[in-house]
Amino acid sequence: MANRTVKDAKSIHGTNPQYLVEKIIRSRIYDSKYWKEECFALTAELLVDKAMELRFVGGVFGGNIKPTPFLCLTLKMLQIQPEKDIVVEFIKNEEFKYVRALGAFYMRLTGSSLDCYKYLEPLYNDNRKLRRQNRSAQFELVHMDEYIDELLREERVCDVILPRIQKRAVLEENNELEAKVSALEDDLDEDIEIEDEEETVKYNLEESVAKEPKEVKRKERKRDRSRSRERNRSRDRDRHKKERDRDREKEKRDKDRDKDKEKDRRDRDRRRDDDRKKR
Repeated sequence: MANRTVKDAKSIHGTNPQYLVEKIIRSRIYDSKYWKEECFALTAELLVDKAMELRFVGGVFGGNIKPTPFLCLTLKMLQIQPEKDIVVEFIKNEEFKYVRALGAFYMRLTGSSLDCYKYLEPLYNDNRKLRRQNRSAQFELVHMDEYIDELLREERVCDVILPRIQKRAVLEENNELEAKVSALEDDLDEDIEIEDEEETVKYNLEESVAKEPKEVKRKERKRDRSRSRERNRSRDRDRHKKERDRDREKEKRDKDRDKDKEKDRRDRDRRRDDDRKKR
């Protein structure tokens, strides 16, 4: 396939989309093995599969300026100019982080200022790590939110000069963009609300305690009186029980004594009768 841009492609920022990549880097990409073998006759549908195979981001590396697969696929997207919906799906893809990184890079190159902020700023909440190949062919780690911040703030990323975009403040003043609210600010607001609620509960509790000390003391005195009455009842029950036990013991002793007396009397009568018989 020729290296020309598709016929029905629209100009981007007033120029051929492929010209967004510098000529010398474009030439190195056209001559690279990856471009010739992997990007030949690549369509927007097949491009997704290639993007899923990416394992790092980067621009060019080495003394002879070799392009990375990431940069080759970027140029291929500029050449075939996929629909905006496809690019947005790239950006929203949460499963494959390098697909997201590729979509974000392409959106930054081709999108309007409003689209860049609209679609890229939500990725500040993505903290996953990306491998990036530098000019020395060494790999380094960068987080997705750092990568997105570079796309929105830096002039050059992955060895490609980025088109200028309007400042966010200008878009906000023109009411084209709402004020930015980060996830960290949301968490901070929630913490403040929780602290306010805790302070309110604490204040209400202290106020309630200050208003009702007499009621608390009265309840405590009532509990003390109840405990005292219960102790008195318990002592009375114990005393009555002991008295009953003593009475029962005395009655038992009296019965035993009477039995002994009756036995002695019968014994005396029997002996007296025996004596009479002997006479």
